[in-house]
Amino acid sequence: MEVIQHPLSGVIELVPRIFGDARGVFFESYSARTLAEKAGIGEEWVQDNQSISSAGVLRGLHFQRPPYAQAKLVRVARGRAYDVAVDIRRDSPTYGQYTAALLDAERANMLYIPVGFAHGFLALDDDTVFLYKCSNYYHPASEGGLLWNDPAIGIDWGWTGGAPNVSPKDEILPKLADLDSPF
Repeated sequence: MEVIQHPLSGVIELVPRIFGDARGVFFESYSARTLAEKAGIGEEWVQDNQSISSAGVLRGLHFQRPPYAQAKLVRVARGRAYDVAVDIRRDSPTYGQYTAALLDAERANMLYIPVGFAHGFLALDDDTVFLYKCSNYYHPASEGGLLWNDPAIGIDWGWTGGAPNVSPKDEILPKLADLDSPF
């Protein structure tokens, strides 16, 4: 497994070895031991989530407040997604900055997003299947988020297919300047 450290401390991209032949492909999609030994990731994953999105669907930017904060390990099983993590750790030198990865089912790459980041993605293909491993259970009262198009963050989503399809709930999330970060 290839381990790629992103510019924001703690965000790690993981690329598995894929074995292919005339029958198809095989790869190890998750190994707690490999993540701990190669990337220092020792989370206990307690919940798996899956979403299916059309091209142009943008979900995020989401997080959960402590004590229900979540680290996430995300990948796509079908299609492609532009995946984004925004640093919302108050004392971090990269507070308010983002990093991104193109997640591709054919490449089978994953992104580890630690606690203290807001997370979102843009589906680039129809029927994109997005998988999340979470280190804490979903807790509706602890939901938080940031506005996906806040100019202060300046995320270049790279989408040229018109306005992204964003939920009404995500359209009213606060801007970074209005966020009282719990991290």
